[in-house]
Amino acid sequence: MQIPASQHPRVVIVGGGFGGVTLSRKLTEHKFQVVLIDRHNYHTFQPLLYQVATSGLEPDSIAFPLRSIVDETHDYLFRMAEVEKVNLEKNSITTSIGEIDYDHLILATGTKTNFFGNDKIEENALSMKSVPEALDIRSLMLQNLEKATITDDVNEQKKLMRIVMSGAGPTGVELSGAFAEFKNGVLKNDYPDINPDFMEIHLLDGADRVLPPFSRKASLKAYKYLKELGVEVHLEEMVTNYEDDIVTTKSGMRLETATFIWSAGVTGAHPSGFEKSMITEKGNRLKVDLFNKVEGTDNVYAVGDIAFMKTKDFPDGHPQVAQPAIQQGDNLGKNLIRMAEGKEMKPFSYFDKGSMATVGRNRAVADIGKFTLGGFLAWFAWLGVHLYFLVGVRNRIVVFLNWTYNYFNFDRAARLIIRPYNKRNPQPKSVSEIAEGEATI
Repeated sequence: MQIPASQHPRVVIVGGGFGGVTLSRKLTEHKFQVVLIDRHNYHTFQPLLYQVATSGLEPDSIAFPLRSIVDETHDYLFRMAEVEKVNLEKNSITTSIGEIDYDHLILATGTKTNFFGNDKIEENALSMKSVPEALDIRSLMLQNLEKATITDDVNEQKKLMRIVMSGAGPTGVELSGAFAEFKNGVLKNDYPDINPDFMEIHLLDGADRVLPPFSRKASLKAYKYLKELGVEVHLEEMVTNYEDDIVTTKSGMRLETATFIWSAGVTGAHPSGFEKSMITEKGNRLKVDLFNKVEGTDNVYAVGDIAFMKTKDFPDGHPQVAQPAIQQGDNLGKNLIRMAEGKEMKPFSYFDKGSMATVGRNRAVADIGKFTLGGFLAWFAWLGVHLYFLVGVRNRIVVFLNWTYNYFNFDRAARLIIRPYNKRNPQPKSVSEIAEGEATI
């Protein structure tokens, strides 16, 4: 039996991202049987994935074991499984370990990379929504640098060292800045026998500015910081294909590269079993009411990136970042407790704490209310916020020590090819692989 019987109502939470973890913690020691399900046995602090991809941090410093959150002696369980389908009429879910019944079901499955139907890009490009994918990027970058040291073909060296990214949102901007800092701080010391100028960092986006969700002032500051670091930014350039190591755009631009990273969009990731009327056409998100209940259901809820809650202030739904997921998970947890106690539930109200993105050392931007911060002050605030929300005391200490070491030594200590990247054998992708939010708090 995969789930033991209980005298308490069973709350099944699918997804160990920000929303799922916050909600499961909120229900601790209350009269529920809580079952947390995820494909991985760890929570990923996704805003710092880019630092794993660029050799700044080891993956275990941004991951936290989900079993450390649960206490199986108190009706609080974790199961590592894939959720394949929701059976609304039967109040059950079909998983890779069998069928599991629920009294309340909460989906916190987040998003997956959206390739907009371009099969060649999906087949050949790298994406960064999970720890394995971040390790793939790190391994490929380092493998290509090693290859560049043993070839005398200058064009081949340039192709191996050139990094191209599509999508100038927080993920693309932070990755670009980190790659540029790797080039400026590590490359000449580790690889003195190759020309560091051959390592070009290209960032492309179809919009007319970087960080489109941010204020225009923050976008301009981020653009300036990227240029200072040596990143080549190409705006109003929509990527149409990546094949045979050639990135092509709608305008006809062609960039030859062995490393192409796609961060140009996400789409909701939920199991099958929902009617079309329950899902948004744009974004593939589940429509929810002000209590995060999925429209057309009585006991199924969604929080975070996968939830589309239309309000006066957010007619297009809440931003797909960590804070809405955390706040929705917290509010829904309180509401489930209120419901069990016969009290009235309270609608969700989002408190926007602002948006942050770092570009590099002493360079970051932050929109907080009507104010925009840039430079060292924004960067220092970014450090503090991310350390605060990182799960686990050990992880906070390790990350802080790594950042301190990197800051004073201009070093990236995690530049190891532990698991070589093999394009012909990529990591499997599925619904449960997804975590919530872009690389920003």
